[in-house]
Amino acid sequence: MSRMKMGLRIAGFLGLGILLFASRAGAQAGSIEFVARATPSGGLEEPVRGFPFYLLSKSFDAIEKEVDLASPKPDLNEFIDRLDKAYSPQLKAWMKKNQWVNLGSEEIARKLTPEDILSVPELRKAYLDRNGGDQSADFPKPKAKPEDQSKNPEKFARLSAEYEEAIKHYIEQHPNSVDGIYLDFADLDPGPKWDAVLGRRRPEVRRRALELAQSKYLVARTQTDLDGQGYLRSLAPGNYWISTLNVAAVVGDAHSLWDVPVTVRPGRTEFVALSNVNAFQLDPESE
Repeated sequence: MSRMKMGLRIAGFLGLGILLFASRAGAQAGSIEFVARATPSGGLEEPVRGFPFYLLSKSFDAIEKEVDLASPKPDLNEFIDRLDKAYSPQLKAWMKKNQWVNLGSEEIARKLTPEDILSVPELRKAYLDRNGGDQSADFPKPKAKPEDQSKNPEKFARLSAEYEEAIKHYIEQHPNSVDGIYLDFADLDPGPKWDAVLGRRRPEVRRRALELAQSKYLVARTQTDLDGQGYLRSLAPGNYWISTLNVAAVVGDAHSLWDVPVTVRPGRTEFVALSNVNAFQLDPESE
């Protein structure tokens, strides 16, 4: 057999092998067909037209959490240390211990113990201001007189200790007496300042998550047609997420985000219906 014929035969075998491989690879690929519809309140279901959808190898929610964990967080203890002298050392210590600075929140009542209220000057004052002035209640009254502090220190100390114990017992017996204490911290609440510190971090976390989603985890991208339908072809088998990232599709007062899992099987077309049922409704004010 001549060298030319042998070369042609080898080339033919190689070509056939390539065609067979391509045919098998094509047969193994899968696809996704989806339709996106949203229903505004008091309205009819409408297709989400001309809207970009992304196929990700990881859910966008998980990507955001990944970025959040990797991004340095503001140090709450450092924030507390920087608060001015309007906050006593005892109050700062309490905030550090509880990792809580929202003094003007109703939730503070659930975090306070009788010992906290009696040992932290600001908490003690707020509690007594709200309860000590009610003469019709059975709230304990101090028996120690100011002059006894110099004239009879032992008596003053004993009566003062008894008063403290009586207040502690009252708090234990009347836990609702702590309710409303947060109102006294309207002008001393560092919570809004801390929220502002955290708020300055969120846009950067979101920006980085979007960047990762559209680079490291992006598999394909498509746009819905006038019927709200989208198509994703030639996909390797595996687990994916159909996502709008953090951009809401607006239909009336419905602001829908999708981050829906889908499994692509070899040689199969997966059909997915996106609707209010599997959407996260975004508050328009947060956009």
